[in-house]
Amino acid sequence: MRQIELLSPAKDFEAARAAVDHGADALYMGAARFGARRSAANSLEEVARAVEYAHQYGVRVHSTLNTVLYDEELDDAERLARELIGVGVDALIVQDMALLRMNLPIEMHASTQVGTIAPEQALFLEQCGFSRVILERALTLEDIRAIRAATSVELECFVHGAICVGYSGRCFLSRSTSNRSGNRGECSQPCRLPYDLKDERGRTIMAGRHLLSVRDLDLSGELEALIDAGVASFKIEGRLKDVRYIKNVVSHYRRALDEIIARRDDIVRSSVGRSVVEFEPDPQKSFTRGASQYMLYGKRAGVASFDTPKAVGEPIGRIGKLFPRAFMLEAKADLAPGDGVCIIAGGELFGTNINSVEGDKITPNRMDGIRAGAMVYRNYDHRFSLQLDRSRTTRTIDAKARVELSAEGVKLTMTDCEGVSVALQREVQLGMASDPQKMALTAQRQVAKSGGTIFSVVDVEVLGSELFAPASLLSDLRREALEELRQKRIDRKLQHRIQDDDGVARYPYAVVSRYENVTNHLAEEFYRAHGAQQIERALETKPTEGERVMVSSYCLRREIGQCLKERPTLKGELYIEHGAARYRLDFDCAACRMSLVDCGNTLQKR
Repeated sequence: MRQIELLSPAKDFEAARAAVDHGADALYMGAARFGARRSAANSLEEVARAVEYAHQYGVRVHSTLNTVLYDEELDDAERLARELIGVGVDALIVQDMALLRMNLPIEMHASTQVGTIAPEQALFLEQCGFSRVILERALTLEDIRAIRAATSVELECFVHGAICVGYSGRCFLSRSTSNRSGNRGECSQPCRLPYDLKDERGRTIMAGRHLLSVRDLDLSGELEALIDAGVASFKIEGRLKDVRYIKNVVSHYRRALDEIIARRDDIVRSSVGRSVVEFEPDPQKSFTRGASQYMLYGKRAGVASFDTPKAVGEPIGRIGKLFPRAFMLEAKADLAPGDGVCIIAGGELFGTNINSVEGDKITPNRMDGIRAGAMVYRNYDHRFSLQLDRSRTTRTIDAKARVELSAEGVKLTMTDCEGVSVALQREVQLGMASDPQKMALTAQRQVAKSGGTIFSVVDVEVLGSELFAPASLLSDLRREALEELRQKRIDRKLQHRIQDDDGVARYPYAVVSRYENVTNHLAEEFYRAHGAQQIERALETKPTEGERVMVSSYCLRREIGQCLKERPTLKGELYIEHGAARYRLDFDCAACRMSLVDCGNTLQKR
């Protein structure tokens, strides 16, 4: 039986708790250092709190140590890794192969920053000791099937949230414009900036458009196809997102996965507990640049968001009639005071709040961009946000109780849905019950009162009801038993797949390129131990001018209808520019990939 996991981001403990409560099977969160989202760091104490809360439900916690490391950081990185192991994290998500040389007694997951796109890469990682490979976001369903066919390693893929337009861990665009590096957890997101597209003669083809900004991922309708392709873990992006996002998106995917699991007999959920939410999940009501399947069903156009890199939200309708300080939509829509809306007009994004709604007449705070025929999107639903804030979602684990009344006293046994069990006994002299049936009902009611705990006592068996036990005694036993059961769940060891690297695997390529970012002696030792003869100096450590700073399955030519395979009218070299930064676009039509080559600072050259 294959386990299926819903994996949620956790910015901090509050986000971790919300993710668990709303149905996550696993969490990934940053530690104090060495995470690919530096602003989502957590103290060791915060991680330990998340581990304790999560382990109650069998929810795993994966810690992100997925930046590249320098030699002077190796001792600190190993110390932190061992401290994380000490507080009970279940896996480390890593990019730098130095961590494999530290003999760490924990599951190792190959981060998406490793840039796994091919079966031979995944197989090598599996043979080197990784128990899980996190796939590049740009893979097609066929790519995933090919990797599954070549390996037995667990596969994890992103199913929701922001997409890195370049292959993760192989993008140096941020470093080419600043001292901030995505491989060091400080990406400045230059892919979300506006660019001018120019030809080789310097003529402007498109001006001020967000040419590298792609829509967000939403594969909630494709989960079963991914399960059948071999994916085990479904990952939601968003370690910088707030608790509202976590509540809504996790609940949405929990519901979708539960529907699939319920009608199949070959898969099971990897954690336990029922989450009852007090709102109707809708991912369009959380941060989104517009939904996309990206490349899952092949490389295609229509995945970019040229107008804006910001959250657009859910489409509401087009503007019809205009008033001096208000407007009407062409069709009735459920807008309300306090909602945030945006309007895209003339390639520009305008945002405002709704002050009042009187019948069909909508009065915004500002009229900028509001014109007849323009599309209105709601990027903040005030009433829905209040629902999320006020919701008191609980996650409970079913348990059964057995009450035994005898001459020796009272024995209470609590057993949860996974068979974890505790038994408490009170040696007390019991008198005869005047009404055995009433005694049985009293015992059932007292022992079933599990509110305020993580359990839901769904069945109570009472034996020996001809004897009388005080309700207060039964209540005390219930409280103690449920707390002991909770602690036993926390203390038990979850199953892990800790793999050894026996050094037998051979690196599948002739050269460890500069894009693999070997930045320390342990990573170099790793590759040499696996047969590498040549290791290039990491691009992370050198100037990027003249270098390929991004590789992507996204193709700007394809996106604007100028694919080189389809007799384009736009000939010759193409460039994109933002301020002083200039990049040549290279097109590998055989692999259907686009690269950006850093042309250097154009202002310095003039």
